[in-house]
Amino acid sequence: MSIKDDLFDHGPDPDNPGWNHWNLKDDTLFNGAVMGKLITRVDPDGKARLRMFPERRHENLQGIVHGAVTLALIDISLFTTMHTLGTGDAGPSVTLELSTQFVGGGNPARPLDAVTEIVRETGKLVFVRGMVEQDGDVVASFSGIVRKMGPRA
Repeated sequence: MSIKDDLFDHGPDPDNPGWNHWNLKDDTLFNGAVMGKLITRVDPDGKARLRMFPERRHENLQGIVHGAVTLALIDISLFTTMHTLGTGDAGPSVTLELSTQFVGGGNPARPLDAVTEIVRETGKLVFVRGMVEQDGDVVASFSGIVRKMGPRA
């Protein structure tokens, strides 16, 4: 299964060779309206990587990336992982569980990456774990479960 071309822009990113877009074509929905440009790739070690580019709007009062933004990146990365490493259509699925441990603050001057792997995939579920990092500096670790769903009628 694949993501519907009419909903997502998942082609190569000319500004970042080796990366693909991970953007909804309707940028008034959450991903575009809140997160901004997202790009993804599969690293040489087989892990999926989803990158965002923090902006001033993503900062909290302490001048670091807001925890809600980090959580949103993590949630979106579950679906990126499912699409790039797994067998499911990332569009019509839902997050069942998300466990996150914040271990550092995100620097808004550097790209923020969610690096993930599939622990197990069944017919209906995908179990994912990962880390949010900036050039090797860990911001959070997490695990999540996605429920694969069929197309809506």
